[in-house]
Amino acid sequence: MTTSLLDSLRSEATGAPASGIVELSKYARAAGDVIQLWVGEGDTPTPAFICEAATRSLAAGETTYTWQRGIPELRQAIATYASNLYGRPLGSDRFFVCGSGMQAIQIAMTMAAGPGDEVLIPSPVWPNAPAAAGLRGATPVYVTLDHGNRGWQIDLDRFEAAITPKTKAIFVNTPSNPTGWTATEEELVAILELARKHGLWIIADEIYTRFVWTAGQPKRAPSFHDVRQDGDRIIWVNTFSKNWAMTGWRMGWVECDPSLGDVVENLIQYSTSGSPIFIQRAGIAALERGESFVEHQITKARKARDTISEAIEASGRCHFSRPDGAFYTFFGVDGMTDSMAGAMKLVDLAKIGLAPGAAFGPGGEGHLRLCYLRSQGEIEVAAERLLKALKAF
Repeated sequence: MTTSLLDSLRSEATGAPASGIVELSKYARAAGDVIQLWVGEGDTPTPAFICEAATRSLAAGETTYTWQRGIPELRQAIATYASNLYGRPLGSDRFFVCGSGMQAIQIAMTMAAGPGDEVLIPSPVWPNAPAAAGLRGATPVYVTLDHGNRGWQIDLDRFEAAITPKTKAIFVNTPSNPTGWTATEEELVAILELARKHGLWIIADEIYTRFVWTAGQPKRAPSFHDVRQDGDRIIWVNTFSKNWAMTGWRMGWVECDPSLGDVVENLIQYSTSGSPIFIQRAGIAALERGESFVEHQITKARKARDTISEAIEASGRCHFSRPDGAFYTFFGVDGMTDSMAGAMKLVDLAKIGLAPGAAFGPGGEGHLRLCYLRSQGEIEVAAERLLKALKAF
């Protein structure tokens, strides 16, 4: 009976890939006292001033249906934040509040691609992005990044060669989860020119833009905002999760040309019918009062990056380069051909939980992903355990 029921479902549903990250997390949690570095979040709870904004809203009875696009106050707060960050005026009519960065990606994929279409995706990549394309009947086409002395790099000729008449969109996550690859402005110009030439949409996932480690300690990474022109086919996706330690709140936003507003609004309406008002009030507090917290997160991540990188380099067992952005290291271990088995071995040997590289698509096998947005004390313990375990691998 069960097999018959499964066989009657849509292939887009049954074909949704199982998450290797979830599989590893179950194994690690069952092992007991494991340092949890497999998940893409920090260890700091949401700041009190953000939580208090939500509780005030609840106390005021703001528990009804609301604006599908987001309450006007939050959309304006996002526009002000983005205008300051990117150094250009961006109106609130460009921004649409939704139920997480993941939903923002789903909305963007729905707008840009569907059955029979292809979406180009640099890989290794966070698995939820290609899965979102697959759930819409589109085919994710992976274009592997190169890894050498200069770290992870995109081969633009290889990228263009992957474009076919079926290609409808390019998904670009920079700074990248998991590799830390951070596109230069010149690379963004080249990708945008390809999109213009072939009439493609760009889905720009710049969620980690504040976490950038390139020379000069810039405030953010290069963005498609720096190179776009009016009329370019670009949809940005973003989230409150990373900058403001709000992973469990499930709120993000879509940014696009205002002419697409009715489409985005309808997609929100037919999925979640809008985000809770009290969570949106918390988002306003985060944007208007949270800059010092974001700067603290960045300082913490920068120091942790250096600590964990030194341990990996000292092992003499890894092919690795210090990431240019985001808050992950993605390193290969000499002789490791099964990253899930390798990650489980680290749980057993060192009580450290890392995500298996195979979960991140082509180019990922043989690697492990470590999230280092943790307290310095925990990172130092993890680095010591990791170094010892790698030498015994």
